[in-house]
Amino acid sequence: MTWTRGRRLGVDVGSVRVGVAVCDPDGILATPVETVRRTPGAAGDIERIAALVAEYDAVGVVVGLPKTLRNEAGTAAGLAREFGDRLAQRIRPVGVEYHDERLTTVTATQALRASGVKAKSSRAVIDQAAAVAILQGWLDTRR
Repeated sequence: MTWTRGRRLGVDVGSVRVGVAVCDPDGILATPVETVRRTPGAAGDIERIAALVAEYDAVGVVVGLPKTLRNEAGTAAGLAREFGDRLAQRIRPVGVEYHDERLTTVTATQALRASGVKAKSSRAVIDQAAAVAILQGWLDTRR
């Protein structure tokens, strides 16, 4: 995805939930949007994110690709890529790009716990924070 001014969505794909974030049109700051419940075998999650792409008039989507510390793509990366590919078909011509998301969920969890958020009540918030970290990381590499 070449740089074009406009909002982008960041997506953290999990087996149960998908965290979503958005950036400002200038690509400076990513902020949390919502957490979408996964619907395996159905397209409800894809449809909701496609609706968010339209709602925010997004020019692109960045999907987190969970690689191992050895820079290898495991099962989770395959699932994220499969989700991203399905999303890309649904939102075409809006592009989907992948960004290394190593340790974003761990970092998000630690930051939320440090701010006093309880683990059980924060699962959905953690997914959004991870999506923010993915999108912000992607934005920072583009500057």
